[in-house]
Formats: sequence, structure tokens, C-alpha cells
Amino acid sequence: MKKPEEDRGAVLDEIRRQLADGTLSFGAAIRQLRLRVTGLNQTDFARMCKLSLRTLRQLEQDAGNPTVATLDSVFRLFGMRVGVVGVRRRGDGEMK
Repeated sequence: MKKPEEDRGAVLDEIRRQLADGTLSFGAAIRQLRLRVTGLNQTDFARMCKLSLRTLRQLEQDAGNPTVATLDSVFRLFGMRVGVVGVRRRGDGEMK
């Protein structure tokens, strides 16, 4: 992996937070992990994640219908995994 210029821990924390609060899609998160954390191009990142280049491109574009196992194969490399998180409720009881 190429040494990133940004603080890796801070970037990972930011990505985790944005995923948890729903402001970042899985595809955008994977793209940020690739660019901001590893600095790799798509070909090398796909190889690192043991994915085809086509699959990585689809993931980054939020296209297709990836399995949890496919998403986990990427996120696990960065100390994360796909799961269920609670949703904050508004004061009137509606889901956010």
C-alpha cells in the first residue's frame, strides 16, 4: 500500500461515522478507502481485495447487487464489516 498523506486513522473514523449515519454510500466509502487510505488505482485495489476489476467498478458506482460477503471482503481489510445499526428517531417517534 502507498503511504497516504492523510492520517489513516482519522480517515477511517470519518468513513465509519458517515456510513453509520447514512451520509455515505457503500460505493463512496469503498472509493474513499481506495483513494484516501491506500492511494491505489482500481486495478491494484481490486487485486488486493481479491475482486474482479468489473466488480470493484460496480461497487464504487453503487451499481449491481453485491452480497454482504463481497462488501465484507473489502471492508474487512480496513477493520470494518457490514452490519445492522440502530436508527436515531426524531422527537415525534418517526424514523429518520
